[in-house]
Amino acid sequence: MRTEAVAAAATLPDFSREVHCLLGLPFDAVDLAGAEARIRDAASTGARCFLSTPNVNFLVNSRRDAAFRRSVIDSDLSVADGMPVVWLARLLGIPLRSRVAGASLFESLRRPTAGRLSVYFFGGALGAAEAASRNLSAAQGGLQCVGFSFPGFGPVEEMSHDALIERINAARPDVLVVALGARKGQAWIERNRARLNVPVISHLGAVLEFAAGAARRAPVWVQNAGLEWLWRIKERPALWRRYFTDGIALARLLVTRVLPYAWYQRRNAPEEPQLAYAGLEMREEGARSIVRLRGTWTRLKLARLRRCCHHAALAGRELHLDLGEVTYVDSAFVGLLMVLEAHQRRLGRRLFLLAVAEPVRRVIGYCCAEYLLADA
Repeated sequence: MRTEAVAAAATLPDFSREVHCLLGLPFDAVDLAGAEARIRDAASTGARCFLSTPNVNFLVNSRRDAAFRRSVIDSDLSVADGMPVVWLARLLGIPLRSRVAGASLFESLRRPTAGRLSVYFFGGALGAAEAASRNLSAAQGGLQCVGFSFPGFGPVEEMSHDALIERINAARPDVLVVALGARKGQAWIERNRARLNVPVISHLGAVLEFAAGAARRAPVWVQNAGLEWLWRIKERPALWRRYFTDGIALARLLVTRVLPYAWYQRRNAPEEPQLAYAGLEMREEGARSIVRLRGTWTRLKLARLRRCCHHAALAGRELHLDLGEVTYVDSAFVGLLMVLEAHQRRLGRRLFLLAVAEPVRRVIGYCCAEYLLADA
């Protein structure tokens, strides 16, 4: 029984993560140093860390591609790779301290000061992974390339055969960098990560281009001004169409979701006495854990609910949340629901939200997480 409990604990998500839902995707409230520490810790302990780096393009595509959205929700670490994402978060009071670009994270790992990690490149244009490997070896920094593969441009299924997976595993990298295009790359990781013996896996397409010398990254002042997209268009003019389409879609979300949510927060923010009350009752009925919540649930009040979720998940119970007496929730509450729903889904179960109060429904809608209400 002890062995089974340990095995079950190893498969649990980290319910202590401070994850916020913004326009349907989860974002961890970490800065660059925090994200780097998480990656180094995973590499040293062998713990699995699927890193996603959602930007505006992720936000837009996840609205029409449920599988793509799920791939980000299933991540162990999800960071804001785009200043527009950070600006939207600030408007809504979501504590994303700064942008955590995948390229910046990769550059931090390249510094030799904190120990050397090994990396494997998978994908990219013909010859790009080989060039990136050669450049990393010549630099002799904090990352050592232990292998690369060019799988071509076929469907995900053709890129997932045993020989390719075995080649990656045989190299025993700490970090696997995938570069297949965002949607295909996330789909490839979702399909194969259970077969990969690699602690850290992430789709970082631009990183491979930069490491190979095929593209130059924008100067720091351009990055900080939120204008790196203009620099990318200068480097690759064909990108203008994607940025234009994404910009129109983001403007629509700003008008229909972000601004109404900001106004709702301003008009309905609970007073101090209301913030102090967050009631929780839990009972067990057979294989079900039923949790009844009352009052106001915001990021500073979620510790008890996080422990409750961990206990129910560790016991392998089906979780039912009664939200009929909840008066106010925030993006961190919705983020925790996303993590919990993803865990239940991976086990072939559902998260049941019961008697969902109108204030909860409204915030879930503003957060573009309506899928959580499918069984409510």
